[in-house]
Amino acid sequence: MASSGRADREARGQVSAGRGSARGRTGDSAVRRGGESVPFGRNIHESLANILGTEIVGEVYPPGSLLPNEFEMRERFAVSRTALREAYRVLTAKGLIVSRPKVGTRVRPKSDWNMLDPEVLAWHLQTVPTEDFVSDLFVLRQMVEPPAAAMAATLRPSAAIERITVAYHEMERFRDGTGDIIGADLQFHLAILEATGNHFIGALGGLIHAALLGTFKLGWESPARMQESRLLQHKAVFEAIRDGEADGAQKAMSLLLTDSISDVREFLRVRKAGGGPPPVRASVASK
Repeated sequence: MASSGRADREARGQVSAGRGSARGRTGDSAVRRGGESVPFGRNIHESLANILGTEIVGEVYPPGSLLPNEFEMRERFAVSRTALREAYRVLTAKGLIVSRPKVGTRVRPKSDWNMLDPEVLAWHLQTVPTEDFVSDLFVLRQMVEPPAAAMAATLRPSAAIERITVAYHEMERFRDGTGDIIGADLQFHLAILEATGNHFIGALGGLIHAALLGTFKLGWESPARMQESRLLQHKAVFEAIRDGEADGAQKAMSLLLTDSISDVREFLRVRKAGGGPPPVRASVASK
């Protein structure tokens, strides 16, 4: 029977097993992965769920397989039973795993995974995204963002137009890598979604956020720079929305997304072939 001292340590997210305890306070814990000490984030079970979710999506634990038993998992990560079970609850809610008494915890088929969950999407992009997977993301973006740009141009809410304007000018200012170009681009697209005033489109914000962030990083020549042609295409979207040209905004956004998926596909093909980064193409002004 566990001593009261150990029970107290367990309640604080600590483990004692004759080998020292893992510190369970916010921001102090670390998880051991592959022989390395990886710091936990603000919440231990959420950080653990992030690690395991990435490993499941990356097929370290493929669909249909059983996860190691509780004792092995606690030993590996130096976490309490409570922290591990809370992490499993997170993954269960996302459809990734299912636990059965006397059987264990099994990875569910991919068809059961909640692909609309921003974290599940992010875990896919953190592993090795396939061309088909990224293409599916751009199908979603093509369904949502061009009509959203048209709505933004039609409604033109002043606050949203101001956010779009600020985001575009920051993209221009940071184009050479002197600032957060990814953040500016992200805010540009999210501001357009917000400009629709549609709560259902707004509900997709987290999903679009993860999709944008992951594919931006894949599609550019480097994380710090944007191709001149892509900046000009963003400018075309911005000006059409600003000037109330709904049809022009929709067409400009559709063209931007079409060319952006081409960038991502090129990157993935070069990486798969084992080559270096794709060559820098000549800048072409968007029409």
